[in-house]
Amino acid sequence: MLSLMVGLTTTGAYAQNDRAMENETKSIRHLITLYSEARENRDTGLLKKILTADVDQLVSTGEWRMGIGAAVDGMLKSSATAPGSRSLQIEYLRKLTPTSALVDCKYEIENKDGSKRKMWSSFLIIKEKGNWRISAIRNMLPASN
Repeated sequence: MLSLMVGLTTTGAYAQNDRAMENETKSIRHLITLYSEARENRDTGLLKKILTADVDQLVSTGEWRMGIGAAVDGMLKSSATAPGSRSLQIEYLRKLTPTSALVDCKYEIENKDGSKRKMWSSFLIIKEKGNWRISAIRNMLPASN
């Protein structure tokens, strides 16, 4: 009887943990979708809502944007000078702690002429006051073989 009770209690705990992890994963995926939409629509309000105040972004040109003001301004300028459709596809999501995660994405910009710029983006995200926010972004061009 005792082993049955322990088994049922343990199974319930694992099921709750699985559901909690599934919800966290959905929230993190939604955050990356919001980021992509904010960039596509040049939505500064949404960007400021989903980025931390001390966010930093290292872009493929080597420019390092420190703080939310520099990051948002740089994102808007980048979208204006390199117009096109942007997409992020999550390839790897790793929870580091209960309040931090690393998200690696394929990042593609389809230019107006139909050509595509294929890169990688890594996002360090943290949970602040119950909400996931982007704390750091690293954009990389793949090495040519």
